[in-house]
Amino acid sequence: MTAPAPGPAEKTSRRPRSIAAALVVGSVAMLALSFASVPLYRAFCAATGFGGTPQVGKTAATKPGERRLIVRFDANVARDLPWRFAPETPKITLRTGEPTTVYYKVENLSDHETRGQAAYNVSPDQAGAFFVKVKCFCFEEQRLGPRESAEWPVVFYLDPALEADEAMRRVEEVTLSYSFYPTRATAAKAGAAAGQKPKS
Repeated sequence: MTAPAPGPAEKTSRRPRSIAAALVVGSVAMLALSFASVPLYRAFCAATGFGGTPQVGKTAATKPGERRLIVRFDANVARDLPWRFAPETPKITLRTGEPTTVYYKVENLSDHETRGQAAYNVSPDQAGAFFVKVKCFCFEEQRLGPRESAEWPVVFYLDPALEADEAMRRVEEVTLSYSFYPTRATAAKAGAAAGQKPKS
């Protein structure tokens, strides 16, 4: 004998449970994607140069190119990070494929240790796919002791492949921009100091 088909009342009672289960699974999936989206987006940008994200290379270009371009250097510091930060030179002219080293000067203006992390990009955006960093202080957190100053190098080159790219044909200048932000430890100290009431 075959089992009797479920009645209308039984079907109705199963439907809310199915919907609830689907909502729970969907919520968990969305939460997992929200945590994965930031590193995935960063990896995508690093691989494609999307949004002006420079490439990271371990070695110099295999051969020099023919074009010469101007590279400008920009430096910014968040308001709550007490650093003075600037490039040693505002711009240089270089040939594609030519490895180049420039230095950024930095000074901690406070009386305590501070830590910062740089965000960076290249403009125009399409140049990010051809701007290759070999060495950079921006790859990791930086620490400066009280009133400490330093010079940090950036080693990079412009990939000669840009010469064959239609979007880069009329580009004569590229800007490498850095913005330093305090890490959590430094931000927490700044917040605690701001919350202290002055002694009367």
